[in-house]
Amino acid sequence: MSKINLKNRSQPKAFIITGPTSGIGLATAFELANYGTLILVGRNADKLADVQSSIRQKGQQAITVVCDLSDLVSVRRAAQEIIALDIPIAGLLNNAGISPMKTAKSVQGWDLVFTTNHLGPFALADALIPHLPDGANVVFIASAVEDPDRKPVRFLGMKGARFLSVEASAKGEWKHPLSKAPGADAYATSKLCVLATAMALARETPRLHINAVEPGITPGTGLGGDAPAILHFLFGRILTLFPPFAQYRSTPQKAARIITHVLTDESGKTGVYFDEKGQPMLGSKQVRDAKFQDMVVSQTRAFLSKAPQTLPE
Repeated sequence: MSKINLKNRSQPKAFIITGPTSGIGLATAFELANYGTLILVGRNADKLADVQSSIRQKGQQAITVVCDLSDLVSVRRAAQEIIALDIPIAGLLNNAGISPMKTAKSVQGWDLVFTTNHLGPFALADALIPHLPDGANVVFIASAVEDPDRKPVRFLGMKGARFLSVEASAKGEWKHPLSKAPGADAYATSKLCVLATAMALARETPRLHINAVEPGITPGTGLGGDAPAILHFLFGRILTLFPPFAQYRSTPQKAARIITHVLTDESGKTGVYFDEKGQPMLGSKQVRDAKFQDMVVSQTRAFLSKAPQTLPE
């Protein structure tokens, strides 16, 4: 964790942002730095230092905390580092996420996508929420690919979320029929759980303002990084120019402005799912069910309570 003179800082608020070194996260970090000190949370210390340096060159403040969201031990350690800073947190942005084409395992042996996108961010938020002051904002980055009725989802042959249970998802087990795109079931299911978590926590913790944002289709974010270059070009630069994709097209900079607005909003909105234009939207029928939302949270907490506290030797 980098050093910073917190007592003499000119900016009275601090914002936590995960995944701030590329894509939407990087654009949001630069936008959000206008509103307070940033706590940059990511797995690559060198990249974090580069972002921190860029922010400081503008006369703004940033702290770095190294954390691998796919490693629950690392997440717990990072949460304790942030709590130990003892500074007023105005907002927490759970932005980090991955969408590889191939499946892989985390250090704990769980599905890498589901762990990075849901279990890790959930554990971080659950550890930090009791320490956030009343009125603080929490934002989760969701994705409409969880909705099987979404036009682009159907067009691409995806099936939306394939949720069986949190434990099954951690094991990489999904409801059939599966999609034709490797990794798509893990990604969509993880984002279903992210959105369910945001809505459930908003009801569970009314003293905070907890919302979710769908950033739109944003070419250049690095998601699906192991896909062939031709697929990145076709989807990111060509297909998004035409229906049914064009209306959902965005950029990291546009998404950053929407996310920053939600994260700094003082109107008290909570339990809202915002689209790429900053307007309220609906998730899938499944995720709109409050009982389902609560089940995801309870199952996730139960699963994490049994997670190892340290890595095996």
